[in-house]
Amino acid sequence: MVFRRLLAGLITGGALLVAQVEPPPEAAMNPKEDAIEQILSVRESPEALEKAVGAARALGVSEQAILEARFLFHIDRAEDAEIAALLPEFEKQKADFDLVESEIFASEDDWLAVTEYVRAIAALKQGDSAGFKEHITEAFWLSPKQGAAFAPHIERIRLMDAMKAVKVDFDKKYKDTFGGEMVSLGEVLGEKKGLLLHFWSPWSRECEATLVDFFLTAEHIIPKGVGVVSILPETSTKVNADAKAMLQETGKNVPGQWIVDSKKAPISHKLKVQSVPVVVLLTAEGRVLYNGHPAEENFWKALETLEPRIMRPEMREEE
Repeated sequence: MVFRRLLAGLITGGALLVAQVEPPPEAAMNPKEDAIEQILSVRESPEALEKAVGAARALGVSEQAILEARFLFHIDRAEDAEIAALLPEFEKQKADFDLVESEIFASEDDWLAVTEYVRAIAALKQGDSAGFKEHITEAFWLSPKQGAAFAPHIERIRLMDAMKAVKVDFDKKYKDTFGGEMVSLGEVLGEKKGLLLHFWSPWSRECEATLVDFFLTAEHIIPKGVGVVSILPETSTKVNADAKAMLQETGKNVPGQWIVDSKKAPISHKLKVQSVPVVVLLTAEGRVLYNGHPAEENFWKALETLEPRIMRPEMREEE
């Protein structure tokens, strides 16, 4: 059997990358090996994962491999509650872990480190900060090379924890990107259920590449009662001019309100925005429901809690 060894210590942009032995040609791969490849690579939906898991079980794939696949699925999708829910399975598997049968771990310490990581997430979900620190410290100690994989998720969790104390002032006014008049977030909110803040920049290649997809998101949620405000964190005349030019070049009626952050007490600092694109979803009271990358599944889950009619629209296909 050809084993696929994944090193969960490499990370780019919050998504795990895998170092792996090249799989055999498709014609040479037996059904069981193919089923393992499927459960380790599926990401599109929980339903797709369960379908792949069912097929894998029918072919005799081990529960250890299935548990490893579930872990990768949820960590790549930044699903903390689902990661925490795996803890009983990790505890059950602890005594029976077999490195030879592992599909993703290069050593037993790597396995133990991930188990401690899952314990840490579960502790945090229970409000046990001391337990979280204890288990995450042990995870780093057991497998320092996986620290890069743990860190982005820890940073995200710490960010959302910090956001619990934040309340956005809807009365403060900001300069409109196009006309220069002053507008408040409260004016955009009106009687809506919440407000989506979209931090972006014309100098960001990712923002430029995903701008049309953002338009689709805004057009989808505005009619369902969520206001949308796009904010330039930079305040220079040059970036504002480039922003207007980029938006005009799309040839579209840009949805929502477009503003420039203030120089004094900028909202981007209050919300700890360090890169773009970032979206922050606020309740009508100014409390933060989500703060992070717009591609994450948790963003859409937060939108659904605000308005159950909101479902993730299909994004345009890459040309």
